[in-house]
Amino acid sequence: MKVITLLENRTISKEYKCKHGLSLYIETSNHKILFDTGTDDSFVQNACKLGVNLEDIDIAVISHGHYDHGGGLEAFLKCNSKAKIYIQKSAFDKHLIKLFKVVKYNIGLNKKLIDNNRFEFVDNMIKIDNELVLLGNVQGDKLIPKGNDKLLKENRQGLVVQDDFEHEISLLINDQGKYSLFCGCAHKGIVNIIERTKDIIDNELNTVIGGFHLMGMNIKKSESKKFLDDLSSMLIINNIDKYYTCHCTGEQAYSYLSQKMKNLDELKTGKVIEI
Repeated sequence: MKVITLLENRTISKEYKCKHGLSLYIETSNHKILFDTGTDDSFVQNACKLGVNLEDIDIAVISHGHYDHGGGLEAFLKCNSKAKIYIQKSAFDKHLIKLFKVVKYNIGLNKKLIDNNRFEFVDNMIKIDNELVLLGNVQGDKLIPKGNDKLLKENRQGLVVQDDFEHEISLLINDQGKYSLFCGCAHKGIVNIIERTKDIIDNELNTVIGGFHLMGMNIKKSESKKFLDDLSSMLIINNIDKYYTCHCTGEQAYSYLSQKMKNLDELKTGKVIEI
């Protein structure tokens, strides 16, 4: 399996655009997959330079309803006419971020796109075929990212409440007997998402790829260090060969975790990995 980072906050070369967001191209034995689109059409421009033909993609997945993961949906619909796009229906609800403890800024998706007949809506779990499973409805409260506290949504009554991230889905791939888990931001907690896969597969996960939503953590604070120490310990005991993290994990948290975990690496725009 090949994974090409089409967009991430940083880049391996000035040749590629980078923005706060995530977009991955995944090529398996049977599928060509787009996992998230980033904020706009930057992933399209990078795909061209990286030799990825977006017209060939047969499946797209939008991990959750934030613009930095699905803001490029309209651009994808224009350059690809066949791929089914899997998304949780509430991803199109109004999502907001609280800035300076007062300002509520819209970070949601373009609601005008919701009626497109290429969307396949995921509630709990969808098994696409023997290779691909999409899973939502992650339970558990282990090591939920503190950054979630600033993230809100508008409920059906029109009230602004704390986001419960029911709109978040993850992708599980079985490529020739090796299991890989792809997460967008792991708002539900990366440990809880990994544990969710145990309900689905008998084998161990080989690889986990995605953001851990730890950006902004001050590692000088004892509570942050404890969180990261607990997180690294729980990730290590999962017996996973390799973790690749990116985007919302943050430089400080990544640097701290990488000192604890020998099997942790990071993604940047333009990076290609073979699994």
